[in-house]
Amino acid sequence: QVQLVESGGGLVQAGGSLRLSCTASRITFSDFDVGWYRPAPGKQRDLVARITHNNTTDYGDFVKGRFTISRDNAKNTVSLQMNNLIPNDTADYYCNIQRGKMTYWGRGTQVTVPS
Repeated sequence: QVQLVESGGGLVQAGGSLRLSCTASRITFSDFDVGWYRPAPGKQRDLVARITHNNTTDYGDFVKGRFTISRDNAKNTVSLQMNNLIPNDTADYYCNIQRGKMTYWGRGTQVTVPS
């Protein structure tokens, strides 16, 4: 059974930073595309950031250079450095790993940025 364990969420003031991490087990992590998503109105989840198995990155439009995704295949971990957080970033953030039709989700980690 694939497991994804997320960490790093919390409460931070506007303008502050957080670093989310997601560690996977029981998979060949380097073969998978990995990313972070959050709920969006009218959709199931919005892409926050994604990094493919060959290190191509993609970000949601709302990120606007504030977030950076990275991966460490030796540690089976994907990280999301979030800077200059704003109240609209308040959400549960979900880790996802995907390869072909295989997709797995973490349970989410909460980020709160009070207005």
